[in-house]
Amino acid sequence: MGKKLVMAQKRGETRALCLGVAMVVGAVITYYILGTTVLPLYQKSVWTQESTCHLIETNIRDQEELEGKRVPQYPCLWVNVSSVGRWAVLYHTEDTRDQNQQCSYIPSSLDNYQVARADVEKVRARFHEHQDFFCFSTTRENETSVLYRRLYGPQSLLFSLFWPTFLLTGGLLIIVMVKINQSLSILAAQR
Repeated sequence: MGKKLVMAQKRGETRALCLGVAMVVGAVITYYILGTTVLPLYQKSVWTQESTCHLIETNIRDQEELEGKRVPQYPCLWVNVSSVGRWAVLYHTEDTRDQNQQCSYIPSSLDNYQVARADVEKVRARFHEHQDFFCFSTTRENETSVLYRRLYGPQSLLFSLFWPTFLLTGGLLIIVMVKINQSLSILAAQR
């Protein structure tokens, strides 16, 4: 009976050690992936200065108003703001600025024109309700654009690192508990 119990304990300890090691390896792989994808985007982000923006003008541009320029066929919101003592164009995120520099906000649903137009109208109405809001600008002197929301800010970096840290901590705790259990069972067997 005692030998079967010891064998079952060893199998359980081996499985627990494998789980702990797998969790640690998974966390290390996740840290590597985040370090090569999210961290460079965070480091390259120049939108670090938080400031207060005041709404100057909003305009919904349709394709007809943008003739002669290669613009996708969707309504687009153009927002001018006053930030840090100068006029600037407000962009929703870094990606909005990269996708189309003629649009401050690009609707999420581009398949249906009416739904996209309603979405743009709703965002425009929110800007008119709250004419003073926080925005992010760069420290460059000649930059004439600001962001409403940073995609690659400290909050997103911390959120990305939370689960791998949780996985690493859990894996290390499992390994430590198994090793403590093994050492205590050796001490008990010696007495």
